[in-house]
Amino acid sequence: MDAAQKLPPWRPLLIAALKREGRLPGGRWVQLASLGIDGCPRVRTLVFRDWSAAATMDLLTDARSEKCLEIERTPEVELCWLFRKAREQFRLRGTARLIAPTGDVVALNQEWKRLSPPGRSVWAWPPPGDPFDPQGPWPQEVSDDSAMPEHLRLLRISLHRIEQLDLKPHPHVRRLWLSATQWQEQRINP
Repeated sequence: MDAAQKLPPWRPLLIAALKREGRLPGGRWVQLASLGIDGCPRVRTLVFRDWSAAATMDLLTDARSEKCLEIERTPEVELCWLFRKAREQFRLRGTARLIAPTGDVVALNQEWKRLSPPGRSVWAWPPPGDPFDPQGPWPQEVSDDSAMPEHLRLLRISLHRIEQLDLKPHPHVRRLWLSATQWQEQRINP
């Protein structure tokens, strides 16, 4: 993200909640809700990777998964990011875009290199959703010098609606920000 770019007012609150989570394993996990091909809602857990702009977040996904077809068909998604230790929840709504290596090989390669060898291993597994084959391959690690797989996709979500629910005070604090109002904060009932 460009350092000169002004952060929306909800970003420091989200960053503070993330910091309070510390190194808890689930601190970077977000739940992604999308519309399935069959018209039913689908929810999955993904790992937050980084911000590519002030209101644009990056995740990684596998092009072989159903979610990619769903997002191409209906790009509007919502994420729920629960910070248990901080006792805060953020709901982030936006438009998702899948970026293939041909679209931004530099950004994808950067994310690939940032993954740990065990983190890279899931990208060498068989396609998600296929029938299970115990023969695999199921590597536990993929080395640093391994080539980036063709099915790695950057899932870039341009956010336009953010809600925060702070469960610490009584009554709880719930805030809403919309990009259409230049992220003007609105307090709403919890």
